[in-house]
Amino acid sequence: MIHNRRYWMTVGALAAVVLGALWSQKCHLQESYAREVVRFHVLANSDSEADQELKLSVRNQVGAYVGKLLDGVESKEETLQVMKEHLPEIEQVAEAEVARQGKDYPVTAKIEQVEFPVKVYGQYHMPAGKYTSLQVKIGEAKGKNWWCVMYPNMCFAGNTYEVVEGKEKKQMYQVFTVYEYKKLIESPDKEIHFKYFTKPEDKLY
Repeated sequence: MIHNRRYWMTVGALAAVVLGALWSQKCHLQESYAREVVRFHVLANSDSEADQELKLSVRNQVGAYVGKLLDGVESKEETLQVMKEHLPEIEQVAEAEVARQGKDYPVTAKIEQVEFPVKVYGQYHMPAGKYTSLQVKIGEAKGKNWWCVMYPNMCFAGNTYEVVEGKEKKQMYQVFTVYEYKKLIESPDKEIHFKYFTKPEDKLY
């Protein structure tokens, strides 16, 4: 009996160590992403069908405007600088779309630290946690929200959202390490193969 108890105590302790290590690794990975990305967050006035449709219209207009502003940016710092310099114009773009849709909701655009749940972008997934975000709030901002990754570009591929191709994918290779990129697309039901493999601290180019 004593030996069995010691055995299960040992198993429990080892399991706790393994789970603790995995949790620490997961937290560290999220923190790495948070240091490298800027997200885009649009909050609807309410969950009514009209307000949700308005949210997507505002997203499209702001997304098109911001996409042009960010064409050619090469860092998170530059992205944030451009955003801060154009916040009034971003608000004006959103307000114009709200008015065009026949609403008089106020709109605010700010750079904030926002808590996000896990988000899947096609084949990519971003872990839950706090990220720097361009946050656009419509009216009371109490409805379902929409979010994406602004830098590196994971949502401004023409008029298609959440599609990462061409130069957008190349930008991801430049921002993330091999390990970070692998974790973005890693899932239990598929294997990841790299034609070229470098050390985790190296960047993909």
